[in-house]
Amino acid sequence: MKLLLTAGGVTNKSIHDALVGMLDKPIAESNALGISTASYALPGGASKAWQFFNGQPGNPMCELGWKSMGMLELTALPSIDQELWVPMLKETDVLLVNGGDPMYLSYWMQQSGLAELLPSLRLVYVGMSAGSMVMAPNIGEFFVRWKPPTGGDETLGLVDFAMFPHLDHEMLLYNTMANAEKWAAGMQGPAYAMDDQTAIKVVDGAVEVVSEGHWKLFT
Repeated sequence: MKLLLTAGGVTNKSIHDALVGMLDKPIAESNALGISTASYALPGGASKAWQFFNGQPGNPMCELGWKSMGMLELTALPSIDQELWVPMLKETDVLLVNGGDPMYLSYWMQQSGLAELLPSLRLVYVGMSAGSMVMAPNIGEFFVRWKPPTGGDETLGLVDFAMFPHLDHEMLLYNTMANAEKWAAGMQGPAYAMDDQTAIKVVDGAVEVVSEGHWKLFT
């Protein structure tokens, strides 16, 4: 599995080129599955899910011109046979994972069995906001809204760093560099603050920042 962890989607040419390079073929020849489970834990989550799949929020993901596009709802997976959805995942070129609540997404990735499958899948995982944050070992109390039954802020741990997305976003006045520094001080490993023009590419364990904006690594 290759990871392209973004804050705001495929927002510029550098991130777009990184995605195409990871796919090893054109987007028009690639099959995609979208996941918007994280959005349902936010107010207006159903509308946010529709916007994601229709390319409405200005965060390009699903509207890039994929050969095919499907929807995968994690909350439904525990109630159906794996043979109905696992083969589809194995044939998919890219998984597009929307933002929302990272703890809710982490919980349903684990409950559905997707988290266990992800490391074995030969696809490109493209996360946006919470869809990226969930790959970290934990997200920090700063970002905990929905609380899992076990409590805490632990997520999937498929990478060894954490992410503070939407740095200096005009609609998220609390996502400042000062707050990112306070957040990073409480994290136990490397942590990136990143704006919506930045992504983190992970291939075979090698980490590369792809950016036309601004970001900072806290160690």
